Amino acid sequence: MEKVSSADGTTIAYERLGSGPKVILVGGALCDRHALRPLADALAGDFDVVTYDRRGRGDSGDSTSYAVEREVDDIAALLTEVGGTAAIYGHSSGAGLAAIAASSGLPFTRVVLHEPPYGPDDVDSDEDGGQVLELLREDRRQEAVELFLMMAGMPQAVAVETAAVPGVEDLAPTLAYDFAVMGHGAPGGRTPVDLLRAITPETLVVAGTASPPFMVDAAHRIVTILPTARHAELVDQDHVVPPEMLAPVLTEFLSR
Repeated sequence: MEKVSSADGTTIAYERLGSGPKVILVGGALCDRHALRPLADALAGDFDVVTYDRRGRGDSGDSTSYAVEREVDDIAALLTEVGGTAAIYGHSSGAGLAAIAASSGLPFTRVVLHEPPYGPDDVDSDEDGGQVLELLREDRRQEAVELFLMMAGMPQAVAVETAAVPGVEDLAPTLAYDFAVMGHGAPGGRTPVDLLRAITPETLVVAGTASPPFMVDAAHRIVTILPTARHAELVDQDHVVPPEMLAPVLTEFLSR
């Protein structure tokens, strides 16, 4: 593990694996850098892969107040640390953060957005999100995680089991950060059209056919909005894809 200082002085922990073209992996809600380690291992034969703990998670620090722009600064610090340019892959709300970072003009060679959970434009997700945030304010972390996972399409029994896994409760406060990321550029978690149109690198939008329908629909909407984007459909895969299925798709795109 290595560390780099972000613009506001927050320490960001990261790891590098492999050699070749550089790619930064950005995890989603309730994930630290270890969640993407299997994917990093699968890519390390062809790429110099960076996994990191988003602020407030794992071995990274945090600031007294949160702003989405600080998470973009964290990615900028990693880019500088690895030489100034890299591709970026984001999963779930990490894809939302990758999209924000790419729209800001950071020098990415390519962008991969894997099922950013943008909601339909005619549905407002603020109500459910507000309930999760209220549970966090009351320090009812496990209940907050359960509700969040059910919002994401997970069956209740599985959500309850997942929320009870050791370590998950520790990450619960950062759900507020993920809500902020997904609401950045459009209220209520809707698709941020202007933000997406500001992404200039070639972009791959990945979605599994067995994923929650709103995530699949979001992927198709992004491709229609973003001229540089193309779609990769993973047949019979859901939101979490085995590395052996995902890595070849990323390798083909990132090696072009």
